[in-house]
Amino acid sequence: MYEGAIQDLIDELGRLPGIGPKSAQRLAFHVLSADPIDVRRLAASLVKVKEVVKFCTICFNVAEDDKCRICRDPRRSDEILCVVEEPKDVVAIERTNEFRGRYHVLGGAINPLEGVGPDNLRVRELMQRLADGEVKELILATDPNTEGEATATYIALLVKPMGITVSRLASGLPVGGDLEYADEITLGRAFEGRRTI
Repeated sequence: MYEGAIQDLIDELGRLPGIGPKSAQRLAFHVLSADPIDVRRLAASLVKVKEVVKFCTICFNVAEDDKCRICRDPRRSDEILCVVEEPKDVVAIERTNEFRGRYHVLGGAINPLEGVGPDNLRVRELMQRLADGEVKELILATDPNTEGEATATYIALLVKPMGITVSRLASGLPVGGDLEYADEITLGRAFEGRRTI
């Protein structure tokens, strides 16, 4: 192991999600060899993001104001609400240029093994948003894994009595994939979500 400041940097970088010991070491030595101006710019960006960025008071997406740019956009439809787990999911959907409604970011998914239940998510805030009757369709765009499915099912059960149309993003085979490599669940969902051409 190293000593002093370089080991402290490796330790701190290693605490980031998805960064193992080797990646942390590689990043630390990159910072060590980088131009001091670049390192100052990185440090300033880290400090600034903690000072400036917060969560939208309406949808809980990341924002620098009380409302994010999507909630401020008058061209977006208030009748369609897309529920996602994290702000990064909003970015992924926005890149498609297919969705023109609003979002609601839950802040995670139900995961009993990690101690995350509905009360740890922004489900209560979602239900408050739906109470005024403006939303006509709720799209559940949680991840297609066990936690995402549990979360979608839980929300669907809560919302159904409200008379709101609840839909789930289709899931199935990726473009360019081979059937022989698809797992049973993915292939099964591809059959369920098939459409007439």
